[in-house]
Amino acid sequence: MRSQILFLLPVLLTGCLYSCHKLDLPVTTEVTPDIFPNDSIQFIEAAQPAYIAFRGNYAVDYWFMQSLSTDEVILPARGGNWYDNQNYRSLHYHSWTRDHGWTNTCWSWLATVAGTVNQALFILNKNEPAGGAKQTHLAELRMLQAMNYFMWMDLYGNIPLDTTYDNLTPYPNLPRPQVFSFIESEVLASLPYLNPASGITTYGRANKYTAFALLAKMYLNAEYYTGVARYSDCIIACDSIINSGKYALETNYLNMFNINNGPQIREFIFAVPYDAGAQINTTALPVTGYMYHSRYDLPRSLKKKYSLSFTPSAPESTLPSFYAYYNDPNDIRNSQWLTGLQYYYDGTPVTVQTTQVGYDFTYADPATKTDTIVYQVKLTPDILLRLDPTLFDCGNDEIAWNMGYRNVKFHPDSTSTTRNQDNDVPVFRYSDVLLMKAEAILRGGTATGGQTALSLVNQLRSVRTTSPAWSAVNLDSIYNERNREFAWEGWHRNDMIRFGKFEGAWGFKTDTDPDHRIFPIPTTALQLNPKLTQNKGY
Repeated sequence: MRSQILFLLPVLLTGCLYSCHKLDLPVTTEVTPDIFPNDSIQFIEAAQPAYIAFRGNYAVDYWFMQSLSTDEVILPARGGNWYDNQNYRSLHYHSWTRDHGWTNTCWSWLATVAGTVNQALFILNKNEPAGGAKQTHLAELRMLQAMNYFMWMDLYGNIPLDTTYDNLTPYPNLPRPQVFSFIESEVLASLPYLNPASGITTYGRANKYTAFALLAKMYLNAEYYTGVARYSDCIIACDSIINSGKYALETNYLNMFNINNGPQIREFIFAVPYDAGAQINTTALPVTGYMYHSRYDLPRSLKKKYSLSFTPSAPESTLPSFYAYYNDPNDIRNSQWLTGLQYYYDGTPVTVQTTQVGYDFTYADPATKTDTIVYQVKLTPDILLRLDPTLFDCGNDEIAWNMGYRNVKFHPDSTSTTRNQDNDVPVFRYSDVLLMKAEAILRGGTATGGQTALSLVNQLRSVRTTSPAWSAVNLDSIYNERNREFAWEGWHRNDMIRFGKFEGAWGFKTDTDPDHRIFPIPTTALQLNPKLTQNKGY
């Protein structure tokens, strides 16, 4: 990690720019190659810090970057709450700069993961006896590093590469096609040694099929990343998962994202496990692994309905343009949304007692503005900047707090005594494999196994809706299906760019600059490493 600290990790001087997230970056871990590991159990334990680091910011900071920059999610201020120095506003408007808070924290997090993996690789390579177990352990860590570099490349385009430990040499950031080739070579070199098992023995760890899923995702986007189409290669990678027989579509969609999800979910190829009770913050790993969807997504008025120990902040919702994709009344995926009038599970209306001005801050009658009213909570689809458009502010009243349909795919965790949740978060799912193969066929890849784009999409839809099977499919319908299937899972920015939608107008965003498909290199990273070159347009 020490080499990463020098030239990759920006010191987070931007801590004052965002709330509720503090990241202290250590120079080394307490685990040193001279004392650890020394037995078979510790060999496995040596890899755990890398996974803990990967888990750290995946479901919050990284999710913000991938989702709030799209038409899928919006997080406006309400009476000054959640303005946070324009952090969320900048993501929506595509007006971020090299000093943007989440741009800094994500770069720092990904660099932390890279350094932690390099350290674990060094320790295992030095101390573990030669043999099949060592090859598997090293391959698994290289796969985790490949995923980390893929996410880094996807966000920032041109990034530095380092596979060494305890090296103080600064490295320049390399062009994205070169980074792509490096990641591909790492995955292909690891594949023969990765564990082919699925289920509980490899859950939350990078197995052979994680590698194929990452390759499929890379090849599907290769034309954008490198300028060279790789759609047939994407299909081959997908087939390696499909033909294994180890994964299947789940028939209960929302069950996949509940608080008790885990290795029993046959659709999860790779997932990040979260534990609401684990607050990891050691000198070795400056991450906590928060999974906070209830806090951001749930209306405050539904605390009692979901038996939460805290009051949700309720700032986050979707836009009407994204919710419009949910146009099939027979689709089970509709149930991930809270819309309209709200009720308790027994059918009793959810009500809130407030005042006339508390309900609507524009209420003008001074004689009655403090009169008590009771209203039934109703979530409305539109986001209106009623208080101050320049501050991205809807207002601090009940009308404002109920703006926007809310996603509860990751079911609120009533068992947690904190704002954290137990829901594991999938990175790669089997349904994604089917839709990637279908899309790759439509984009010109060679169909295999008697499957067509239409048959693959209908295979998925047969367990998601009772509506009749489709009779035709095109890229637009694939895009729409991906929006229904993967909402709130952190893939929408990736999809929008590939489908040419990212420069479009939605909500309050009108920016059309294609340079904004990637984020800037943070100022602090540039200060720490003079060999880094800023991305075009910043």
